[in-house]
Formats: sequence, structure tokens, C-alpha cells
Amino acid sequence: MKITPVLVVPAIEPLLPLWEALGFARTAEVPHGDGLGFVILARENAELMLQTVDSVRADEPRVFGGGTVHGATSLFIEVDDLDAIIAKLPPGTDRFVERRTTPYGATETFIRDAAGNVVIFAQFGR
Repeated sequence: MKITPVLVVPAIEPLLPLWEALGFARTAEVPHGDGLGFVILARENAELMLQTVDSVRADEPRVFGGGTVHGATSLFIEVDDLDAIIAKLPPGTDRFVERRTTPYGATETFIRDAAGNVVIFAQFGR
């Protein structure tokens, strides 16, 4: 089994600088209107998909039948070197939790992407 998160976002292009700075590469793109409607980003064994609200509505409008709130997703990403990840964050990244240590043994930083999704980078055992 493989699970790949799909973030539904207003626009893909504002999110690409963050993910590309973190070493993700585009492996598939689908245009929609004047921009991208869908993209698959991959790095090593990790994969992330981004799809625009408009693209989802055009593809399968029933997805929004339950009144989905956009930008309310959180990703928890375990990393080997938190400092290296922080160093790769593009200037202006909304890093609203600089660094914290959790009761479950992780050192974490929290960012918010351009679509409002929260991304938590966590390093264990340091």
C-alpha cells in the first residue's frame, strides 16, 4: 500500500518554490486554464500531489459536496536533519513555530505554505 497526500490549493505556482527548495522535483504536470491544475512532486521515497480547487471542480465536482475547507491540512514530515531543512526554506516562509521539543522526543519546526496548509518538520533522536 502507498499513501500520497493531495493538497487542494487555490493555485499551485506559489507553492512550488518551497517544495523545490526542499529537493522535490515535478514528475507530472497537468495544465488547467492559464496555469497548473495538478502536479506530482517527488523526492526519494516521498511524494506529494497538489491540485487546484478549480481543477477538482472541473474533474469531479462531487468532491466538494461536504463543504471542504481549503488550507486546513497538516503534513507531518520526519526528517534526518532539521537544521538542513530549515536552511533550505525560501526567504519569507511563514515559520510560525521556530523550534520546539515535544514530549514524544521530536524537535520540530512549523511552517505555513502559501495555501495555508501547516507543514511540520520533525527530527527524532537528537
